[in-house]
Amino acid sequence: MIARAPAASRRPHHHDVLLAGGGLATGVLLWLLHLHGGPPLFGLPSSVTLLALGTMAGAELLRRVAPMAALALAVPALALDVTTGTLVATVLMFTDVVYAAVLYGPPGATRWIPRGTELLTVVATLVTAALWPNPQVVLLGIGIALVTVVPAWTGLMLRNHRDAADAARLRAEQTALLAEMDRTQAVAGERARMARELHDLVANHLSAIAIHATAAQTLDDPDATRTALGVIRENSVQGLAEMRRLIGLLRDARTDGAEPAATPTLGGLQALVDQARANGATSGLTFVLDDARRPAGPGDAPVPAPVELAAYRIVQESLTNALKHAAPGEVRVRIAHDGPAGPLTVTVRSPHADRPGPRAPGSGAGLVGMRERIALLGGEFDAGPTDGPDGTIWLVRAALPAAGEEGRR
Repeated sequence: MIARAPAASRRPHHHDVLLAGGGLATGVLLWLLHLHGGPPLFGLPSSVTLLALGTMAGAELLRRVAPMAALALAVPALALDVTTGTLVATVLMFTDVVYAAVLYGPPGATRWIPRGTELLTVVATLVTAALWPNPQVVLLGIGIALVTVVPAWTGLMLRNHRDAADAARLRAEQTALLAEMDRTQAVAGERARMARELHDLVANHLSAIAIHATAAQTLDDPDATRTALGVIRENSVQGLAEMRRLIGLLRDARTDGAEPAATPTLGGLQALVDQARANGATSGLTFVLDDARRPAGPGDAPVPAPVELAAYRIVQESLTNALKHAAPGEVRVRIAHDGPAGPLTVTVRSPHADRPGPRAPGSGAGLVGMRERIALLGGEFDAGPTDGPDGTIWLVRAALPAAGEEGRR
């Protein structure tokens, strides 16, 4: 690829110095050997040819750093050279200046310089034919075209090739940047998904362990301590099994990022509530599941698996938070679905007040995970304290779009 001249540099390129010096030395040698086109016109001394040669050599020095200024010097230098003997070295350097003006000049130069050389060739040929009607005028026109049109169009073709190569390189860099951004986003999304799954799978068991371990330390009752230790053992075994399953899924490359084979469904909500009831037996909490879903008809499409998983995880995390923070009382889980066109709603109500017994610490990661799950599915989520008939309650409400792909189109 042909390199552009740095815009901020005003020093001639070393190649241009060699071209100018070589052209100047060759022209002087040709002049000393009297190898030039002919006698000067208009009575000018032949030494003026050296002035044209020096000016053209100066234009060669500027061919990259100031191509348009070089062309402005080269045109009168060529005209002076033609009227004083025409050195071949001067003409060759002029063709190179024209070529460089198109190649290194501003974008407008690529349009008007080739057209100008064509117009100059045509006009010069016609004027010469009118003043000197001779068949050799055709050869003169060809010579003028070789000096002006050919280098201009050569520079234009090379510039177009260079610009196309620059555009292709820029597109490749942009494509690589977009690919890297997509990869980064995919990695971040996968990390967030893994964090949500890990939290939802293990937090419930660890919260129960923490609560009952604290109760076993503070209660001076052998039966209560034995019950708490039993709950601790059960939850630790279940949490360990969940961890092993999750680690196995992460290590198995054949899963291709698919969901676990035993993905939780809404049918497992009762077991989830029963487990929470057992874990919260010593905390004064009761757990009730209110399944208000309309029975599915023969033509109703099933609830999509991602929606079922999100609803299950929201209930799971809400029950875990109730075990950690809820005051003694009733925790009610309600799930409703009015039909294939309506949303699937999940509501969890728990008493919101200071509790006398032990509580597990919270970090807020559960609420963040629930919001992320709902946002990914395009649903609505709200959680916070609110006033109820029996006092202040903590209300978690989620509305999930349960329509399938056909229903969303």
